[in-house]
Amino acid sequence: MIPEIISHYRILSKLGAGGMGEVYLAEDLNLGRRVALKLLPAKFTQDPERVRRFEQEARTASTLSHPNILTIYEIGQADGLRFIATEFVDGVTLRQSLQRDGMSIAESLSVAIQVAGALAAAREAGIIHRDIKPENVMAPRDGIVKVLDFGLAKLKPQQNLPVDSQVPTQRKITDPGTVMGTVGYMSPEQVRGQEADTRADIFSFGMILYEMLSGKRAFNGASVADVMSAILKEDPPELGETNAKISPALEKIVRRCLEKKPERRFQTASDLGFALEALSAPSGSRLETAALPAVAENVVALAIRKRERLAWLVAAALSLGMLGFAWAYFTRQPASDARVFKTSILPPEKSSFGQIAVSPDGRHLAFTAATGGNVQLWVRALDSSEARPLAGTQGATFPFWSPDSRFIAFFADGRLKKIEFPSGSVQSLCEVLTPLAT
Repeated sequence: MIPEIISHYRILSKLGAGGMGEVYLAEDLNLGRRVALKLLPAKFTQDPERVRRFEQEARTASTLSHPNILTIYEIGQADGLRFIATEFVDGVTLRQSLQRDGMSIAESLSVAIQVAGALAAAREAGIIHRDIKPENVMAPRDGIVKVLDFGLAKLKPQQNLPVDSQVPTQRKITDPGTVMGTVGYMSPEQVRGQEADTRADIFSFGMILYEMLSGKRAFNGASVADVMSAILKEDPPELGETNAKISPALEKIVRRCLEKKPERRFQTASDLGFALEALSAPSGSRLETAALPAVAENVVALAIRKRERLAWLVAAALSLGMLGFAWAYFTRQPASDARVFKTSILPPEKSSFGQIAVSPDGRHLAFTAATGGNVQLWVRALDSSEARPLAGTQGATFPFWSPDSRFIAFFADGRLKKIEFPSGSVQSLCEVLTPLAT
């Protein structure tokens, strides 16, 4: 029997139960707010393995601060019970949403972009979730998705915190220490019991995205062994067979997530989020056309190239910038105008480079970058380490400069646009079908 008050929390109602405990809606009597209180059942408090996993979840999630990751308020013990207090999310799980209403392509992309952002934040903190599934994604009424349940997460020790990186899975799945995750949403390497990195989460993410778009699980079978075999050897049916509105570009993204070999998938959740964001549009109806415009196809193709290509792009841009600056310095600048050239070119914090363009006068660099899943145009001077975003350039792709370095042109929303540099409003020039080859 659960007491009415645990520590300074008053139990209001039961929200649900899982392998690691029961979850209750509770009131924080000290702060006067509603919280979700996760309790480890009393019968498990004497089980060191259960206690360790329960505390592992709290320690892991508490290292993360991201709008799409459930916030941990407190971990404690009272009346012989161990508890974790978290923010209360008023909504349903992604599983419940799928079973109740299904999801449109626009809704699926919105959820997917937010989950990718959460996984990118986890990766930056050295965390692999290893149990991404619809039950661990909350779809609240305010539209802000939350990823939860880091009970199987692998955490690299940080700030001298003693964290066990090998936490056994639930016994109902398989023997402890062999398979990590939930069978229907594991990567091939997890099925084999091999070492898993962040690309395992991307495979699980791909299965969720497939299910949101098709209404069916990517891999099925009459038994656990059949499902495992399908994950290792089979490819799911084409998405177009169940939803003719899914574009080839979106199909390619899902297929890349579900590659059997980790090196063939997206290498980071940031890259994945960038590719998904490139498919977004102001109007949800545009996402549900039979095929996206060729401009989106080109952007996705660029976004999902291997990270090695990105290094070459940055190196090439740096070389062009150095040549452009040298030309401008020796032909246009008086000898007294000595300028400092800094050779490091890094993307803004918590973002990744997209396309890059050096101004003809060799003084500035324009580039696209995704921060928090939102792509826009950025500019930085080549003699500075600071970059700033340009307002009104959301969704920008393939930027290029005017010959006099006064304007930056780019593609967005199926149109060619320009913005005056360093300040000015965005002007729409014309509609386009595909970016110009450069």
